[in-house]
Amino acid sequence: MPELYAYTDGACSGNPGPGGWGALLQAKDGETVVKERELCGGEANTTNNRMELLAAINALESLSRSSTITVVTDSAYVKGGITEWMWGWKKRGWKTSTNKPVKNEDLWKRLDEANRQHKVTWEWVKGHAGHPENERADELARRGMAPFKG
Repeated sequence: MPELYAYTDGACSGNPGPGGWGALLQAKDGETVVKERELCGGEANTTNNRMELLAAINALESLSRSSTITVVTDSAYVKGGITEWMWGWKKRGWKTSTNKPVKNEDLWKRLDEANRQHKVTWEWVKGHAGHPENERADELARRGMAPFKG
């Protein structure tokens, strides 16, 4: 049975500004890619963190059935939020440890719901460090941003 991976990235020109997200989904049998799909999109006025979140959300929401998947992100914000901070935010009614509203709460709730539909392993990789799939996700994010750049 092939293993599923989603490589996700967000991009923003200015922060806030026009932005894009990208996700490369791959089914792998060992090191061999047996199937892949590219997803991307963007918004006219957004932030890098929102685009990073939307990349992961769209990757998970694109799966037609409950799956075991590894999501690879270069966003410490996304990985930290979903694996470490979210339980505290939920316990405190979507407030941070300093009692401030959680930024991007709408997207965190969507990611939480998408995450619960699957068995997800979250991995972080250093961005712009030559990781081939991360570089492709970055290209997809830039493609998603392109229609919104003046």
